[in-house]
Amino acid sequence: MTKGILGKKVGMTQIFAENGDAIAVTVVDVSDNVVLQKKDVETDGYEAVQIGFDKAKASRITKPAQGHADKAKAEPKRFIQEIRNVNLADYELGQEITAETFKAGDIVDVTGTSKGKGYQGPIKRNNQSRGPMAHGSRYHRRPGSMGVIDPAHVFKGKKLAGRMGGETVTVQNLVIAKVDAERKLILIRGNVPGAKKSYITIKSALKAAVKDK
Repeated sequence: MTKGILGKKVGMTQIFAENGDAIAVTVVDVSDNVVLQKKDVETDGYEAVQIGFDKAKASRITKPAQGHADKAKAEPKRFIQEIRNVNLADYELGQEITAETFKAGDIVDVTGTSKGKGYQGPIKRNNQSRGPMAHGSRYHRRPGSMGVIDPAHVFKGKKLAGRMGGETVTVQNLVIAKVDAERKLILIRGNVPGAKKSYITIKSALKAAVKDK
């Protein structure tokens, strides 16, 4: 079964292993996770648990959002996500989801919104190579051939310049380095998508679970 928790990216730091090796980790604040709704096959057509994170400002709370939170006897949340493939019997409305949901060594998938880079050229946006930089070359950082004579148009899917970043990205099979239950923090080895203070979703690794079977 899948486990999950929501959090806010605090930043990156390093911890030291028993042998003295420095390990780069991302610190995630997972405080204030609450179960807002349980969805089942009879009512909703599928099974899932809805989790809310981070208290919403009073000025931004709508009446439907307030009523939804009142059913779980909780405060309205700013970031809400569903976790599927869970054991609904393990969850109750209004239940707090703590950092101890995971433990050190667990393999997880982390989903977040990548940093927005704005309008970028084809080299940076699509990881392409530049042309020769010699004076005689007239091709340095151009997008390449736009289409041959016969079709007389640019093929759909041509990698060109455009808006980069700001997309939902999932990094799979990351390892939890440490769980600080007292401070409600989870430390994940390596980096995760998003800027500081951005919201992320941590779930049990899908491919690792399949591999174990």
